[in-house]
Amino acid sequence: MEDNGAGTERVRNVFSGTAHGPLIQAGVIEGGVHLAPPRPEPPVPRQVPPGSPQFVDREPVLAEIDGWVGEGGGMAVLSGLPGVGKSATVRRWAQEGRGRFPGGEFYVDFAELRAQAGGDVSAGVSRCLRALGVEDQYLPGTLGELTALLRSLTADKRVLMVLDDVTEPAQVRALVPGAPGSVVLATSQSMLGELLDDGARLMPLEPLSPEHGLQLLRRLCGEQRITAGDEDAARRIVASCGGLPVALQVAAARLVMHPRLTVAALAEELADDRRRLDALRRGGERPVSAVLTVAYEGLPRPAARLYRLLGLHPGRRWDAASAAAAAGCTIADATERLEVLETASLIAVAADGRYEFHDLVRLHARERAAEEDGEAERTAAVARVVDHLLTRAAQADLAVMGRRMRIGTYTDRLGEADRATAFADRQQALDWLDVWRAELLAAQQAAAEHGWHRQVWELAEALTALFLNRRYLNDWVRSGELGARHAAADGHPAAEARLRSLLSRPLMDRDELRRARRELETAVARADESGHPLLRASVREFHGRYWDRCDPARAVAVYEEAMAFYRAAGDERGIAIGRYFMGCALHAVGRTAEARSTLQDAYDGFLALDDRRMGARALAAIGGVLRDSGQSAEAVAALEEAAAMLRERGAVHYEAPVYETLAELAEERGDREQWRWYLTRALEIYEAGGGPRAVDLRRKLADAANGDSAKGDAANGDAADDGPADGDAADGDV
Repeated sequence: MEDNGAGTERVRNVFSGTAHGPLIQAGVIEGGVHLAPPRPEPPVPRQVPPGSPQFVDREPVLAEIDGWVGEGGGMAVLSGLPGVGKSATVRRWAQEGRGRFPGGEFYVDFAELRAQAGGDVSAGVSRCLRALGVEDQYLPGTLGELTALLRSLTADKRVLMVLDDVTEPAQVRALVPGAPGSVVLATSQSMLGELLDDGARLMPLEPLSPEHGLQLLRRLCGEQRITAGDEDAARRIVASCGGLPVALQVAAARLVMHPRLTVAALAEELADDRRRLDALRRGGERPVSAVLTVAYEGLPRPAARLYRLLGLHPGRRWDAASAAAAAGCTIADATERLEVLETASLIAVAADGRYEFHDLVRLHARERAAEEDGEAERTAAVARVVDHLLTRAAQADLAVMGRRMRIGTYTDRLGEADRATAFADRQQALDWLDVWRAELLAAQQAAAEHGWHRQVWELAEALTALFLNRRYLNDWVRSGELGARHAAADGHPAAEARLRSLLSRPLMDRDELRRARRELETAVARADESGHPLLRASVREFHGRYWDRCDPARAVAVYEEAMAFYRAAGDERGIAIGRYFMGCALHAVGRTAEARSTLQDAYDGFLALDDRRMGARALAAIGGVLRDSGQSAEAVAALEEAAAMLRERGAVHYEAPVYETLAELAEERGDREQWRWYLTRALEIYEAGGGPRAVDLRRKLADAANGDSAKGDAANGDAADDGPADGDAADGDV
């Protein structure tokens, strides 16, 4: 203190030197000085919750994360449907990598933030800043400032950011740390493709495989619980859960908590689609439904409605057109809504390019429809899909079978717009029928459950365009039986006759001759009742095919009766077909010269009608006649050409007996390599279609591989069961 010359003292407060610790410069202090201890450094954040100890089948994903972290860190988004194990995977990786991040391991659960009033991206960033020691009064007021501060505070140490249940890219971008080598792992139902521009790796997570699902069930229940029970039933539980870890955890909890509940009983309960989501309960809660409902409630209303109605779609897969039919909207609108559902991981794109649900998601969608849509709306949605699929089947049938006789009017109802979206060619239409077979059969079943008789039997008739070319015998029988019953219920004897006669073909291919005969006798009676002249010819032709197997001489007489009806109707195609089967029957009874002449007329008639498929069958039959006439070289040439024509037309089933005959000819001339090739090709065709001949051919090839003599094989019956004259299903007027 010094005098300033004015009679007052001037105060000076000067410090020079070095201070170690707190420094106070003050005037008069009353009451003494109390120094607060220095604020301790906040602990390094280790916020990521521990991973589940029951963890299987994610090692490849963990290894992939390890790989790019080793390359310098970055950002990854694990996406997938609810309950697939995204959070468990990133938590496991964080647990195994603990210590790699000296700056800390942060965890933000956006689902929790969304549940809180006002929870947003800023709240997530603020949580991380608090963990770094920033007190609330010093938190900046804007998101930009919060983000800048976070990057500043993490600029010198590598950190891990685990962001759970992210719904938008901004939530990730705001939490990118500042230090090189830092890692951001986000989980989301959406793939968040916008983050590709930020260098993110997109890592979709699939459900567990059946084997890994069983492994998880064993770990959760205990080995003894599964071993003491029924392992096959345990596998059925895994299948019903669809490899979804959350579902397997609930199923395991029920087994653990209820010792008297057997594995088999739970498997049976879960097998019922109507009870499955209820069966996946834990106490009074339904965790699987809960996680799916959270995802569903985040959808826009149009996408949510489509989600519900797709749960009612017959079959497992659909495209934008059938989705549009379900919702009663345009294809463009359906496409936009499907993209929303795919982004939410509630649907997936299958290998064939169509969309599909996970089984449990499908059941949840159906459950939501039952809760939110009236019965009339649900029924209308199914009706629209059934009609859409029937229209597409009509387009395909027309492209595959051309002008064949049809009892249904489904092709006549095709309008100009329907014809504009028809198939480019026969092969494309046949392939479409093949790909959509399960959905068409499901649509037929759905129509049956609603009592829509016409749609049931028209779908059955349209599906024969597929079954006559690619033999799915069991499906054909089921579809034909259903169609015949509903044609009868519809009071339509012509449709019943048509379908029962067609049904005889797969029954005969399955060697169920008595059933086939009963169907044919009923078909003849119904056809005569209908008075339809061409149909009366067709069912007799099918009846002749039965007698080909049982009494060839009687078959000739029945074919003559059929031919009379075809001539009366003036049907050139029917006449050509009648000649073909008549020629085969004549060959079977040894009238070789007549057979050759009749088959040649049939062949010429088919080519005049541009029917190369039936022309190929007639040529194959001619090859059989040539063979029996001792003209082996000519027979081989005819049979090879017939096989090529059948392959060209996609009629692979009809190739099989041709290859069997060629195999016999190769064996006769001692060409074992060629014999083996022909027989292997025939076996492949029979196996694909479920034909009973596959067993015999497999045995023959095995015997040959074991060194059995060709004579021994021939003695066991080298010839096809019904030979080239009657080895294929009659397609009547097709």
